[in-house]
Amino acid sequence: MPERRTPLFDYHVRHAEMVRGGGDFLFPLAYTNPVEEHLNTRRNVGMQDLSTMGEVDIKGPGAERLINRLLVNEVRDMLPGQVRYSTMCNQNGGIVDDITVYKFHDEHFMIVTSSAPRKKSARWIAEHAVGMSAYVTDLTGAIALISVQGPRSRDLLTAVVNPQSPISNLQSSISDLKFFHFTGAMINDTQVLISRSGYTGELGYELYVPSEEALSVWEFLLQRGRDFGLRPYGTAAMQSLRIEKAFPLAGPDIPDDESRTPFHVGLDRWIRFDKPDFVGREALLRTQEMGITERWVGLHVESEIAPRAGAAVMAVSEVAPQRRVRKSGARAGEAIVPLSSGAQVGAVTSAARGHSVGKMLALAYVQTTHAFPGCQLMVDVEGEPRPARVVPIPFFDPQGIRMRARSA
Repeated sequence: MPERRTPLFDYHVRHAEMVRGGGDFLFPLAYTNPVEEHLNTRRNVGMQDLSTMGEVDIKGPGAERLINRLLVNEVRDMLPGQVRYSTMCNQNGGIVDDITVYKFHDEHFMIVTSSAPRKKSARWIAEHAVGMSAYVTDLTGAIALISVQGPRSRDLLTAVVNPQSPISNLQSSISDLKFFHFTGAMINDTQVLISRSGYTGELGYELYVPSEEALSVWEFLLQRGRDFGLRPYGTAAMQSLRIEKAFPLAGPDIPDDESRTPFHVGLDRWIRFDKPDFVGREALLRTQEMGITERWVGLHVESEIAPRAGAAVMAVSEVAPQRRVRKSGARAGEAIVPLSSGAQVGAVTSAARGHSVGKMLALAYVQTTHAFPGCQLMVDVEGEPRPARVVPIPFFDPQGIRMRARSA
């Protein structure tokens, strides 16, 4: 597949190590140190390029009806300027993508897709729009998405937004903008859409910017953000930030094969079964009635090394008793406990050290017999079993107080 680049690629390649990620885009891994970038976002304000996500514009008299059929959540009660989270499912109840929907008015919406399934999701929406009096346009190439996150993000944006230049009937001051709402604004003579949302669990905002003006807005925010402690962060910090909040990522946590339902990932609270019809409704009702055999859970892992995606999760009783001793290297003489075959009860999807909580964290699909909080398990870390324990998620700020903060 060809490598894809965001409108901010030239800045990233000069200041960060680049890695290939979801949607075959090149991502900045880190600009300085991932730990410092993580902690600065929790303490001050961080900024990330999320232009790899997809923006699908939907207009027409059938727009609301189309979206309400595709999403498991309800959209008919949304007001202009409101954002709503949901999943889109196939006829078998498997997740196609987890998305956010923006309402401009009754005949104009925007769906923001995940990075990895971006093109698939846009096609899915367009295919279902046939005969629905709705017109679907993939605007991803025309829009850059800049995420500004952290307890000082509101102060920064209040300082840089031009309050004298209303651009739409959605105009609202940054200080008054509610969680999961959006507004129009001007930043340094650039028209932007600002949404109070994010992927870090912090008070934060996402800025939708015309691609050709993205670099000037990025550099303007970097300059003006110095007084607020702003620092850009890469995908390494993003991973540790979102894993602390147990936010699923399309690809590792929500697999491309659409085999997981919202019940498996803990996203079933957004299913509105009181809707008479949506894609996957009957299959999801059957899943609700029959139950599931595995569940996405959080783990505290006793390891200094993060387990890899796909690493085996084992029942404690199934660890082989025989021991071997490491014969070389800095850890020579340490015992190695091999895992016995056939003992796997799950697999890791994502893992990282939680720098805010001071623990090695993992997210994994585990058989429901072993998915209860407190269950003792073992995780394969580079071929060695390491103790792990199932714990409630999210790991950090479980009440969501920080991202809903009324003040810093």
